[in-house]
Amino acid sequence: MRLKRKLAISENGFIFDPTTGESFSTNSEGIEIIQMLNQNKDEVEIKNFFMENYEVDESTFEHSYYDFVTMLRYFNLTEDEQN
Repeated sequence: MRLKRKLAISENGFIFDPTTGESFSTNSEGIEIIQMLNQNKDEVEIKNFFMENYEVDESTFEHSYYDFVTMLRYFNLTEDEQN
């Protein structure tokens, strides 16, 4: 998954989409996921990072990750990957 290139993302979790003028916010874990997505990390790499650095089991991570990714897609913060 790729995020839109023009998104402005602050260290505080503020996300601004200049193409729509909409803004969003996320928590520190959301920021980490966004940073890893911007580094082209895949789901397995992201999951491994969270399981090694946070007290979270695989099932809980996957549920939270899919919810977060679904929200990114719902708010059109991702690019179409059909290229």
